[in-house]
Amino acid sequence: MITEYIVSNKRGSFGADTVCSRREEEVQDCGDEQPAGRRRLKITLYSFGFKHGYPEADMVWDVRFLPNPYWVRELKDSTGREPVTAAYVLANTVGREFLSRLESILLFLVEQYRAGGRPDLRLAIGCTGGRHRSVAVTEHLRRFFATLPVDLHVFHRDIDRT
Repeated sequence: MITEYIVSNKRGSFGADTVCSRREEEVQDCGDEQPAGRRRLKITLYSFGFKHGYPEADMVWDVRFLPNPYWVRELKDSTGREPVTAAYVLANTVGREFLSRLESILLFLVEQYRAGGRPDLRLAIGCTGGRHRSVAVTEHLRRFFATLPVDLHVFHRDIDRT
């Protein structure tokens, strides 16, 4: 159900005579099929470190609020690709809630980009250095996107930088 808000103005300015009404309409779902000739949405997903420069992307997610393995002696030299490091970043209340919300919005965006015929979507996930938190989230999203009808390209821009 879509709610459309209609604003009319009797005097030409938004004063006391402005009338707002709403009209609700059922919208028929057009399904998941793509028109002939339309390619699958290409998603470029990558991690980066803010200290190495801001990325070029359609959307940037800052994950510096997640626990930072850099400050744990045993994890400092690891990367977010390693299961113990990824668990440190993601296997907590905040990490799980963030991933749940992020997956929900990304699923919505993929559907909208595909419906609108957009050919590609560039998503960048950033943390301070680009080795731990952003990599862990990006690897999680790699597995998430693998279940969707998209062409996925993943890389870690700053994983080898210090």
